Amino acid sequence: MDGERTGLLDRTMRNLRNGWRTIAGTPYGVNAATSRPHLPDADIETLRKQMHACLNNKGGEVSARAETAKLGQVYLALDENGRRRFLSVMAQEFDTDPEQIDSAIDAVQLSVDDDERRDSEYKLRQALEAPRIKLLIQFNSLPDGVKFLVDMRAELLKFAKEDRALKALERDLKAILTSWFDVDFLELRRISWEKTSALILEKLIAYEAVHAIASWEDLKNRLDTDRRCFGFFHPRMPDEPLIFVEVALVNGIAGNVQELLDETAPILDPASADTAIFYSISNAQKGLAGISFGNFLIKRVVSELMDELDNLKTFSTLSPVPGFRRWLDKLISEGAPKILKPNERKALQAAAGKGKGSKGLLRDMMNMPHWHHDDEISEALRAPLMRLCARYLTEEKRGGKGALDPVANFHLSNGASVERINWLGDTAPKGFDQAAGMMVNYLYHLSKIEDNHENYHSKGVVNASSGVRGLIKG
Repeated sequence: MDGERTGLLDRTMRNLRNGWRTIAGTPYGVNAATSRPHLPDADIETLRKQMHACLNNKGGEVSARAETAKLGQVYLALDENGRRRFLSVMAQEFDTDPEQIDSAIDAVQLSVDDDERRDSEYKLRQALEAPRIKLLIQFNSLPDGVKFLVDMRAELLKFAKEDRALKALERDLKAILTSWFDVDFLELRRISWEKTSALILEKLIAYEAVHAIASWEDLKNRLDTDRRCFGFFHPRMPDEPLIFVEVALVNGIAGNVQELLDETAPILDPASADTAIFYSISNAQKGLAGISFGNFLIKRVVSELMDELDNLKTFSTLSPVPGFRRWLDKLISEGAPKILKPNERKALQAAAGKGKGSKGLLRDMMNMPHWHHDDEISEALRAPLMRLCARYLTEEKRGGKGALDPVANFHLSNGASVERINWLGDTAPKGFDQAAGMMVNYLYHLSKIEDNHENYHSKGVVNASSGVRGLIKG
């Protein structure tokens, strides 16, 4: 799947280069960038002049657009190290001027009347805006320029982890993209096998992040008449889904994803379904990380489904628990007390036929390949893992606030409640590695969404069903 995503990115970069060539003419610096993609020190001055040419705008709008296209082609011709150096030049040499800011602040404080103060405040706002922001915004005027900036931020997120200047540049770019990707600007589209372009369908396969799409037949099954798929799109990126959700129309709340995605299962008449199961939500653009519109997507899709199908009464997810094994393994390795109850320890030791410590047995059994095919071991693991998973989802917090599990935090933030934990809900290798095969249903009870959202954000209250609370007590 990473290979497919990389292939799409490579094709996108080629399209950008080809599309900008006619705008840029004979690009200054591109030949050098192609032959020396690591951007050696000798080429930095050339790059600096190229950036200043974009900002000077001496030849008018057409000239500025051409200079920006040239600069973009330079960036696209560089390798990863060269792009990092490119971004460092932009971050460090096109930042705000501290002396100019101090001078503007003094002017505001020394203003003698309202007119002078308003003029000084305007100049202060100008001083506080780094020249690199104008530089970044100019790419918006180019074909696929928005996608170019989204991908640039994806690279910045990697580089900025260990570089303060690049972190500041990343924040600037995030602020720009946040304003451009306001949910009111986005278009909700239904993605279908018959009406959606092959280009977008191919991207669905590459971008699916929860349950990998194994083949075109698998994708066709996920887009059948008893399935729905919706995505948010931006007007400037019409062929690029930003985020998409896959929905199964079923009767009753589903508890196993392999059964839900079984290509041989009979097709249900959507008119007879009473439940919509949201089983996969995937962010398609790494460069939009931290710019949230997933919660709006779910609410919009619920509204669309209710308008289409009057019979739907229940809206639930079938979600992974990606942090459960990592959390549990940490408890075991740290020797946390009272992980297991006395009856759970006895059951584990009886199933293993060993006198080894029960915590060690718990870890060893979870690491056994195909342990779920052994009825005795599976039954011994069921009670402790279900109980600990319920505890993890409802009681474990990060920083004392939101749920520790990222998927739980997302749905609880949106006003959902923890409805049911499903034993062996995902028997794929990834499901065992992340959550010992567990999956969870988050219920979107329409009349309680706002109250749940408010209680979670203001008080940290996790709304959970009596069944889930009962698991914690054991």
